[in-house]
Amino acid sequence: MTAPVTRAVRRRVTVRGTVQGVGFRPFVHRLATDLALAGFVSNTASGVLIEVEGPPDGVATFCDRLAEEPPPLATVIGVEVEDLPVSGIDGAFGIRSTDRSPGSTLLPPDTATCPDCLRELGDPADRRYRHPFVTCTHCGPRFTIATGMPYDRSVTTMSGFPMCAACAREYGDPLDRRFHAQPVACPGCGPRLRLVPAPGSGVRPARDAEAPASARALLAAGRIVAVKGLGGYHLACDATDAPAVDTLRARKARGGKPFAVMCADLDAVRRIADVSASELAALTSPRRPIVLLRRRSQANGLAPGVCPGSPHLGVMLPYTPVHTLLFGLPGDPPGPRVLIMTSGNRSGEPIVTADDEALTRLAGLADAWLAHDRPIASPCDDSLLRVRPDGTEQVLRRSRGYVPRPLRLPVPVRPALAVGGDLKNALCLGAGDQAWFGPHIGDMGDLTTLEAARRADAHLRGLTGVSPDLIAADRHPGYHSTRWASRLAGRAPVLVQHHHAHIASAMAEHGLDGTTPVIGVAFDGTGYGDDGTVWGGEILLADYTGFRRYAHLSPAPLPGGDAGVANPCRLALARLWAAGLPWDTDLPCVTACVPEERAVLERQLSSALACVPTSSMGRLFDAVSSLVGVCHRAGYEAQAALELEAAAAAAWGADTAAYAFADGLDPAPVLAALVADLRRGTPAAVLAARFHRGVARAVAEICRRARRDTGLATVALSGGVFANALLEEECARLLTEDGFAVLRHGEVPPNDGGLALGQLLVAAHLRQEE
Repeated sequence: MTAPVTRAVRRRVTVRGTVQGVGFRPFVHRLATDLALAGFVSNTASGVLIEVEGPPDGVATFCDRLAEEPPPLATVIGVEVEDLPVSGIDGAFGIRSTDRSPGSTLLPPDTATCPDCLRELGDPADRRYRHPFVTCTHCGPRFTIATGMPYDRSVTTMSGFPMCAACAREYGDPLDRRFHAQPVACPGCGPRLRLVPAPGSGVRPARDAEAPASARALLAAGRIVAVKGLGGYHLACDATDAPAVDTLRARKARGGKPFAVMCADLDAVRRIADVSASELAALTSPRRPIVLLRRRSQANGLAPGVCPGSPHLGVMLPYTPVHTLLFGLPGDPPGPRVLIMTSGNRSGEPIVTADDEALTRLAGLADAWLAHDRPIASPCDDSLLRVRPDGTEQVLRRSRGYVPRPLRLPVPVRPALAVGGDLKNALCLGAGDQAWFGPHIGDMGDLTTLEAARRADAHLRGLTGVSPDLIAADRHPGYHSTRWASRLAGRAPVLVQHHHAHIASAMAEHGLDGTTPVIGVAFDGTGYGDDGTVWGGEILLADYTGFRRYAHLSPAPLPGGDAGVANPCRLALARLWAAGLPWDTDLPCVTACVPEERAVLERQLSSALACVPTSSMGRLFDAVSSLVGVCHRAGYEAQAALELEAAAAAAWGADTAAYAFADGLDPAPVLAALVADLRRGTPAAVLAARFHRGVARAVAEICRRARRDTGLATVALSGGVFANALLEEECARLLTEDGFAVLRHGEVPPNDGGLALGQLLVAAHLRQEE
């Protein structure tokens, strides 16, 4: 008896998601070969196209494993399968050249050097020993070198580096992990590393393998080196060298703002900070963000100027081969094990990416430049996050390692661009059920930042293929971002109220379709209110189509407008004035203002001259910081509030009392209680803790009242004030215990870095309503 004939089937499979630049085609090739299937795989502008033929069981297994076992950096968001006529062909499975028809696919973010490449980097027998650009399909630059899609070498900044014969063999071998790794290179085909000294510095230039060693020696000697990374330049110095740290702080006009540090390895991290298992996982993930860690009381020689006034350190690990070589391989002369690694720019400017620009814009800041000749297609600063006690992450700056990874939208939107706000700016482009954040741009204060925004917009459009027909912006009439949006749109953009956008951002991140409103708690430093005043302590009842201002912090004058924010002592006096409390000279905030300053301020407040009313919770935190004697003059944004949080943390477990607000969010009795406790000699840390708990309890009480009035039981916490870990945790705890569903930000920043996502959803719904 003859065996039954197994009939073949043929399928066309389209895979959508992050499936280019991640080794997906070699994975498909190996899977099909293992299952003895025929056919081919090709990149297209919409993803990866596969045609596969063979026995039905083998083809079914192939389709299942595509989504279940993708390469480490791949993200499959859709697999579409279509029956085709059987061709009857036998033979091997092939990889075809890229199809450049119109469409869009997803590009992976830049990722840290993988273990295999690190082994090659440190192996004297390997041909990529000490090669500063060792990479493969599992690691290295993607977003910052891509100039277009579909992702091929010809549309990256590696197009100017022809592959040598050995690299070309690897690139063309489906069994090699460098098969179609677009940044593939070796010492024979570039790119090239070089050390460029500042004129008159006395530093000798160096090239290739000597450049990292020379830079390491300069850092050990107390010099400042500009280091070209994946998304731009950093300014680096030895974090244990106090004079070097102070010099960098002075040159950059940094004020007292903490520096981020890069540690050579985990041992170096543990010497300066406490690290939980969840924080360790974040530190060592392929994204390699800066993680906020609790500084150890004995930080083993860390210079005081690294993070003055903060109990936390922003820490990251090396994520490029250049960084690894900068710290040195085994057997190299020793150098610093902890480096300050701060953005290569002057205060208020975007990060520098171009080599010629770095030599001019960083002149006077750096003693030498560790540069290379691979261009950066898009600036991309380091991402920043903290890890909550429950192990979840709260991203505070979403950039390298995260962009351009898409966010799935809960409702489809028409092609639209949202331009965010003027602080912590980041753009968001959306179409259909997906949205793409651009990298962190910063504060939209000058022409260089606006140019960075323009480049980010063009780069996002080029990578996604989305051409927006709707532009969204903040309602603030003075925002640079709003005026830029008007020029982009050629007409008035859709304007979205600032705090409405914050709440919509949290709703979108949590997948809410907007059919039911939420109770939105939007606390931040400033946002243009519908009544022309400065809002920032808002309880909203909101969905995507609109909002109602249910409650808000009682307003107080903001003397000098935004210019007054740098003087928390003046904010404290304004709050005391609004509460009807005298400016007695035994109060720290009063003595911090000289008599002439107090006289001018009193005239301002009495006549309402240059005093805009504000309900900002961020400004109340600043005022209380000065009132209790923590911070009177702020050298950087949110300094007073951050130092107040640090003080509260020191007394958090020892004192559980809370100050009580009146009528929901009237702080007058809180201020009176603070003054009384000050006069009793109560420590500032205890006052700060009682204030934090008082705010959280007031939030919980207002949300309970809103639930009684409306039946709503979901609360969204958003706005920059919720970067305050103590306040966010306490609000979430009280609300959860009271039966609310609490929406907290995770991958989308709670501050203005996440604003554009909310603008996108609100603008799309508003335009639908028209």
